[in-house]
Amino acid sequence: MRVSPQKARLVLNLIKGQRVESARNTLAFTKKRVAATVGKLLQSAIDNANFLSTEKGLDVELDNLYVKSAVANDGPRLKRIRPAPMGRAYHYVRRIAHLEIVLAEKNRNGAEVDSPHPVHRTSGSPAKPKAKPHVKAKSKTPSKKKAVGKKATARK
Repeated sequence: MRVSPQKARLVLNLIKGQRVESARNTLAFTKKRVAATVGKLLQSAIDNANFLSTEKGLDVELDNLYVKSAVANDGPRLKRIRPAPMGRAYHYVRRIAHLEIVLAEKNRNGAEVDSPHPVHRTSGSPAKPKAKPHVKAKSKTPSKKKAVGKKATARK
């Protein structure tokens, strides 16, 4: 979305951890421009969870869904120029945010339901799997310390 990630995070932090219906009501009465887009994204996540429960045969109770995480990451930046007095130019940056919402299911007692697949993940761009950090194997032989050389005295 064409909004700065900082502004999007303000709205996403309002709905983190809330039940889906409560989050929809919060977004409906929030006076931020990004709230309408986040509301559409949340509705898409709910529809995808509904699709999983009806078409794919996964056991998802729509009344027990809550917003597990909501993230706004930086997207590419658009660098623009505005004319300024005396032939100069002002440079400014148009920021883009990638929004991501993850829903999960809770029992009535508040415990998270274990499911074989995550309920839903919706974002502006497809989620990439995180690469595992490369770990070097340690050698079994101890390393030798280098001998410290003497400093040369300065001549006058």
